[in-house]
Amino acid sequence: MSSFSRINKKITINRSTIKKAFTPSCLSLNEKVQFIKDGLFHTDDLNSRELIFNNTKVVILFLNTMINDKVLQSNIIKPLIDHGSGAIEHVINTSNIKPASSLNAAIEAMTDGNCILLTEESIYSVPIPKQQASRDEPNNEKIIRGSHQGFSENITDNIQYIRERISSPKLTVKFSSIGETTKTKYAIVYISQLTNPKLIETIQNRIKYVKADSIQSPGYFEEFLEDHSFTPFPQFLNTERPDRVAANLMEGRVALVMEGSPTVLIFPITFFSFFQTTEDYNERSFIGSFIRVIRIISFLTALCLPAFYIALISFNYEVIPVEIIFSIKSSLEYVPFPPLVEAAIMQLTLELLREAAIRLPTPISQTIGVVGGLVIGTAVVEANLVSNTMLIVVAITAISSFVIPSNELSTSIRILGFPLMVFAALFGIFGIVIGLMFVLIHMSKLKSLGHPYLYPLAPLDLRAIKDTLFRVPIWLIKVRPKDLKPQYSWKTSNSKGWKKDEESN
Repeated sequence: MSSFSRINKKITINRSTIKKAFTPSCLSLNEKVQFIKDGLFHTDDLNSRELIFNNTKVVILFLNTMINDKVLQSNIIKPLIDHGSGAIEHVINTSNIKPASSLNAAIEAMTDGNCILLTEESIYSVPIPKQQASRDEPNNEKIIRGSHQGFSENITDNIQYIRERISSPKLTVKFSSIGETTKTKYAIVYISQLTNPKLIETIQNRIKYVKADSIQSPGYFEEFLEDHSFTPFPQFLNTERPDRVAANLMEGRVALVMEGSPTVLIFPITFFSFFQTTEDYNERSFIGSFIRVIRIISFLTALCLPAFYIALISFNYEVIPVEIIFSIKSSLEYVPFPPLVEAAIMQLTLELLREAAIRLPTPISQTIGVVGGLVIGTAVVEANLVSNTMLIVVAITAISSFVIPSNELSTSIRILGFPLMVFAALFGIFGIVIGLMFVLIHMSKLKSLGHPYLYPLAPLDLRAIKDTLFRVPIWLIKVRPKDLKPQYSWKTSNSKGWKKDEESN
């Protein structure tokens, strides 16, 4: 039996044993503390303090990612130490203290930013929620409809943002550090009794073998943990949005949060995860499905359009309509370069402009975009270095690559476009087909933490396709993806049952 299975079994046994007790008041103080720890699945952000008050032991339990440490110290711990005796309700410097009805209610209150005071006779709940830091929307993941909050570079704040969206005792946080010199702090976040324990074991086993002097960012982790290092396709999902992390955790995935970085890694993922955004679920299903189809078309356009243009001009010009072939011929008449060199020059120029725009301050980068798009584009066409048609093709390709929500996948597609252009220049449309076959075979062999990269198309899962290439209404997505092997697959019921009640009335 695995270590995680033994822990889960132990937690289940302990909770069932305590539940069989007559009432919480019949339990000893240590049994109450153990019950709460089991109820929160021994998450690492659960802290405790023991004090002597009225000549008896008092235990204070709290989630340090959800409460205000200064208020806890000044309004609760210090008064109890200074007074030493009296009624707890009168000693603590807050008017919001109230008895908890049960241990389960106390556990629920802790996930909302309350600390719990336990004595042999009573349970008190005191709300001291952590102050919310300023949260700016990530520049690279903007949406129109939905949350406009992003992660910060503080790991404790980031855990708080996730807990605010998943206010469940099952949300488990495991802290650790990595890097022989830097000792960088990180956290593995998952939902107990939902996430597959074998997946957690796999992640922790891979981390155990990471031996490095310095791990500075999640990008370092990504290269150590990914299944295939020599592939242009990303195997982990990077995001700076708490709502996106929460949605993936509810699917049964795992998140890695790191100190000093607003980027959170999500794994395992599939290829189609990069085309999904939280905005898809804030729009109606028809709109969300239409946008996803647009993204898939943009992916194919960014990958194949320059190669397709080269194939038509170099080999398969008979496919071009007669009405268009004369205008293309006139634009190519004075261009001294073959289509492959022409396309490569324009694509490389576009990449240079893109890098320059990223590195420069915002006002200057906007000027670079205007100069590059208008002045340089017009000049190279008038100098007969590039044809008008090629300029249009490269512009459409660039726009299509920016439609893809993941910047990492967008860059990968632009890189793959270059070998595909070479295949098109050598063999025409047949070369494009051969190149796409190589890409498809390569993708079908990829895995993310041992999970198939092209799921649910390979292997085929018709149920999961409901939320892949398109999105059906949310109330029809009843189960979680099978490839994650969650501990329970049920997700939602048929919420349209009210129709029968209305029709009967």
